[in-house]
Amino acid sequence: MPVLTRLIPSPVVVDIRRGALDDLAGLLADQRISASGKLAVAISDGSGRALRERLTPALPGAHWYPVTDGTLDSAVKLADEIKGNRYDAVVGLGGGKIVDVAKYAAARVGLPMVAVATNLAHDGLCSPVATLDNDNGRGSYGVPTPIAVVIDLDIVRQAPARFVRSGIGDAVSNISCVADWELAHEVNGEEIDGLAAAMARQAGEAVLRHPGGIGDDAFLKVLAEGLVLTGISMSVAGDSRPASGACHEINHAFDLLHPRRAASHGEQVGLGACFAMHLRGAREDSLLMAATLRRHGLPVLPEEIGFTADEFVQAVDYAPQTRPGRFTILEHLNLSTDQIRDAYADYAKAIHS
Repeated sequence: MPVLTRLIPSPVVVDIRRGALDDLAGLLADQRISASGKLAVAISDGSGRALRERLTPALPGAHWYPVTDGTLDSAVKLADEIKGNRYDAVVGLGGGKIVDVAKYAAARVGLPMVAVATNLAHDGLCSPVATLDNDNGRGSYGVPTPIAVVIDLDIVRQAPARFVRSGIGDAVSNISCVADWELAHEVNGEEIDGLAAAMARQAGEAVLRHPGGIGDDAFLKVLAEGLVLTGISMSVAGDSRPASGACHEINHAFDLLHPRRAASHGEQVGLGACFAMHLRGAREDSLLMAATLRRHGLPVLPEEIGFTADEFVQAVDYAPQTRPGRFTILEHLNLSTDQIRDAYADYAKAIHS
């Protein structure tokens, strides 16, 4: 008997709306994630304090664990602190660093994890990956997908606008990432998961083509849904391939070559995606992507994030070394430094015209 369907690793519940945070305790009880309310809640050492004061009356059985940074050491420390306390679940309440630390700690102690995102800076809030700083730089660690994702649009709106803009860049870059995956399939026969590719691409397209802005609830909801779908697409694929291509290699190159000057993840991958689409000859798509990013206040040229054209060319040249074994338009074209410089000149001219 053939297997006619497959089980998709995904959250039991996704709650994206205004006021969602106020219903957190009821949601966890109704979904039988935590009927007792005994939770380990990881929060940031700074902005998390106000949320702790707000939620403490509704979560009397919770224990609160301030997290100082997004390092592997902090994640191991959190796991050691919560181990043996018979919690129902671990809650990561905050931005990407807090969520990733909580994901790793929950996996280490074998507890379900609830992601309560306070900003929309990137697609990691629902992914099966925890990105943590370690002694060698930054590592990606496989973890279970969160059992629940809660995003309160009122809380998201209070975060600095640059966090929302970063999430826009990360979501839109999916379109370039999936194109790279399809290229690897066509050229090298790399297996592609059609469902994962469809989820990631449609998440990016929904954000790319939505007429609203970062001040609109309707747009914020589409962005939040897109980031959640992207995380699930990575679970479906079993790795980050649906949402990591040439644009992310360029981002990693910026981080490694200029760690003190690097811009936000979403700014760098958005710029990288526009250039990657240009490289593959999808000029209209590249210009549409650039126009959308610019409308939302994101950079589309390296000068707009403090890098010279030569530094951008250097980053693109170095980018394939950041993900050995990954095949994207950069590996396919295998351009020399001079060819990258010429391609960038063409791209910049197209953007300015």
